[in-house]
Amino acid sequence: MAVEKGQWVLMATARSPTNIAVIKYWGKRDEALILPINESISITLDPDHLSATTTVAVSPSFDRDRMWLNGKEISLDGGRFQSCLREIRRRAGDVEDERKGIQISKGDWERLHVHIASYNNFPTAAGLASSAAGFACLAFSLAKLMNVKEDCGELSAIARQGSGSACRSLFGGFVKWTMGNVADGSDSIAVQLASETHWDDLVVIIAVVSSRQKETSSTSGMRESVETSSLLHHRAKEIVPKRILQMEEAIGGCDFATFAKLTCADSNQFHAVCLDTCPPIFYMNDTSHRIINLVERWNRFEGTPQVAYTFDAGPNAVLIAQNRKTASLLLQRLLFYFPPPPGSELTSYLLGDKSILHESGLQSMKDIEALQPPLETKDKTSVQRYAGDVSYFICTKIGRGPTLLTDEGQALLSSETGLPK
Repeated sequence: MAVEKGQWVLMATARSPTNIAVIKYWGKRDEALILPINESISITLDPDHLSATTTVAVSPSFDRDRMWLNGKEISLDGGRFQSCLREIRRRAGDVEDERKGIQISKGDWERLHVHIASYNNFPTAAGLASSAAGFACLAFSLAKLMNVKEDCGELSAIARQGSGSACRSLFGGFVKWTMGNVADGSDSIAVQLASETHWDDLVVIIAVVSSRQKETSSTSGMRESVETSSLLHHRAKEIVPKRILQMEEAIGGCDFATFAKLTCADSNQFHAVCLDTCPPIFYMNDTSHRIINLVERWNRFEGTPQVAYTFDAGPNAVLIAQNRKTASLLLQRLLFYFPPPPGSELTSYLLGDKSILHESGLQSMKDIEALQPPLETKDKTSVQRYAGDVSYFICTKIGRGPTLLTDEGQALLSSETGLPK
């Protein structure tokens, strides 16, 4: 080693987005390598609104690998963390920082320990793909710290071994996770279908119905579905391959009607697989079902899809509108049926891109109280509203992939001690 023990700390900080699948991944053919039984397609969400920020640090003074998630230290003993660390270290290159007088050779990385701090700006383990953002950010930031030369496609195979969906968060825009055929999983990687600028009319509104950790984790839920659901195997073999091709074509042509129909159908089939599992898995709740009914009723009334909905392994709704005008009309409907509880502030009930409130004509609680039942409502005299059933909404858009943050003020670890700030 070129420097004295304990004299330096070298860091890298990155931010990675979450993603939401529109053609779902559910079920593994290899548990250890996290290889899927079907391909999937996702949209990457704007990291300004939903992302993980991770700082990784290395120092000869660190006596073991350590990690802090959202301020709390967690164990790194799990196989998924170890896989990411092992695979990145194996690909590490030489690093030199002339300003700090640091030289690390490729062989040093096996002996050096790292500190990792990660923070999600959205609920963890609530069905919003927090693990996808987290493991993508871990792989990306470690690769930057250790001067790994592999591209994002190759890094996605490493992130996949932490959380399957994480491979898709290595890219912005529209992303496909290919199944691959090789036994070691090296060809099961993510590829970008289109960038975030390809179809930038789309607006995403997320209804956070619950930010509590789900009762059945995705890992155990998938395992039970693979073992007990015949619908899952029919879906993987007969349904998904056709939907993948249709979705790729819809994205390429910015065909919202087809995109919406496929997205809704695949979300519903995913949850049908969960119900077909023994014992059945319930990720959605009554509020989730009311949101589906709201969208279906509106789409049928207009005669063509206005909004797509999709639900991952949780009750939170991800709603995709074809443009900002439609998104404003959607928000009016959502806030009519699911207004904030009494005494709430409107600005804390809608997070992310708050300018949509102004475009929707909703600038105060009085504006929400004055909302009328939507035109598609059949019986306008006995409409029920569900104040407080949604915790809050997030307005966002299709976003870019991971980025390196060069401002040391954004780092989560101290550059002097390598410990959380």
